[in-house]
Amino acid sequence: MKERYFNTLFVISPEGKVVHKAAKNHVWCREHSCTPHDVYDRWVEVFGESLEAFYPVLRTDDIGNIGSICCSDGEYPEAVRALAFNGAEVVYRPSEAIPMTNSGYPGGGTWMIQNQAHAHFNSVYMICPNVGPVFLHPRMKHPFDVAGGHSHIVDYFGSVVSYSPSGYNTAVSAIIDIEALRQFRVMNLNSNWLKDLRTEIFRKMYDRPIHPANLWMKKDPERHQKVDEYYRQNIRRLIERGTFTPPAHEFPGARYKSASRSPEEEEWENIRQLWPQQGRD
Repeated sequence: MKERYFNTLFVISPEGKVVHKAAKNHVWCREHSCTPHDVYDRWVEVFGESLEAFYPVLRTDDIGNIGSICCSDGEYPEAVRALAFNGAEVVYRPSEAIPMTNSGYPGGGTWMIQNQAHAHFNSVYMICPNVGPVFLHPRMKHPFDVAGGHSHIVDYFGSVVSYSPSGYNTAVSAIIDIEALRQFRVMNLNSNWLKDLRTEIFRKMYDRPIHPANLWMKKDPERHQKVDEYYRQNIRRLIERGTFTPPAHEFPGARYKSASRSPEEEEWENIRQLWPQQGRD
């Protein structure tokens, strides 16, 4: 689908070949990239509907089995669990943004909490580097640290074994002992949770969809204000099912507010003027 783009993670081998690619399966409501779920029928037609089609794992002879997710993917416990079921031993999860990275004390926020939980529940290593400050467009005088730092590595017990609060160029390092992990998985009857998962009792949770599939099969991803309504419909759907209990008082909640004075100003042909001419050719 040439008119659809995906936020894609990849691994390059020491020989310079791309040996792993994985599309992001969950996006924040302000992202315009597609996910496989947004073109679900076409994705299944091309890649099938196995775990490998959505959560592929790179199996190596020297550094273990590697899975990858990105940012919002890790906000769902199913993502790393799917990789673990597919054989992942190390999960690479780059980048998360504020406020998730700097909520609470002493640092790392909910991003670190999620990664510790992923590691502990699924007996995997989590390698979680963050991005540094970025120029949102070329006319910015100073870069903005949208991510907030807090890169870290978590071992398969859920313990943070390396951490840096810095948002600038730095390094986070630790020993990734794949053999110890494999011994733990096959010998330990405690804290090795995946082995005794009662799968049958959870199946019904996913019988009814929440977020609609194939949203962008026939049309381009829509603007933020329209996309917000899809998410609000999801909330209403959960209220109707009894999953969410509505509060006593109803308020409008967060809304998208355009920085433009008119819809025409939001058109790409106008926004692209922020970039120099050479960047637009």
